[in-house]
Amino acid sequence: MWTKKELIDNVRKALYASKICSYAQGMNLIRAKSIEKGWNLNLGELARIWKGGCIIRARFLDRIKQAYDRNPKLASLLIDPEFAKEMVERQGAWRKVVSLAIEVGVSTPGMSASLAYFDTYRRSRLPANLVQAQRDYFGSHTYERVDVKDSFHTEWYKIAKKLLGDRAATTGELKTGSHEQKV
Repeated sequence: MWTKKELIDNVRKALYASKICSYAQGMNLIRAKSIEKGWNLNLGELARIWKGGCIIRARFLDRIKQAYDRNPKLASLLIDPEFAKEMVERQGAWRKVVSLAIEVGVSTPGMSASLAYFDTYRRSRLPANLVQAQRDYFGSHTYERVDVKDSFHTEWYKIAKKLLGDRAATTGELKTGSHEQKV
């Protein structure tokens, strides 16, 4: 376990990584809407304007402006060299702090959601495959596979019934453990 000083340092690193990620996500949403609507927004200029406002006056906005000044077509703050370096330096502490919070039952929704966004952003294959499977199970919406080009539908109920018996399939009681892994 950590000393009090280590805990404070790790929480500080985790909060900063969460902040970078939250701003990156927000800027990505603004950029996407700007592209969709043809607004041609300058994200660096937005950061400068916000700094002069009454709500968001963070010095951090200067760093965001600098990132977009370095690369006006920056896809995400997460891939700006300076921010990327900071994320790499802080992600270990971030993961440990979120894990500790979960372990002891302390809710950290912003920090946890930012970490999930970060992990999703840096993956080439996203958890959308799981969502597709769930939609297929509940509404026969089909799903796509990564190994075969086509749409598929699985009769999940029949698989559950075969593996778990009539009662489990009809009551929706899918047990955890070896049966779940076989499904």
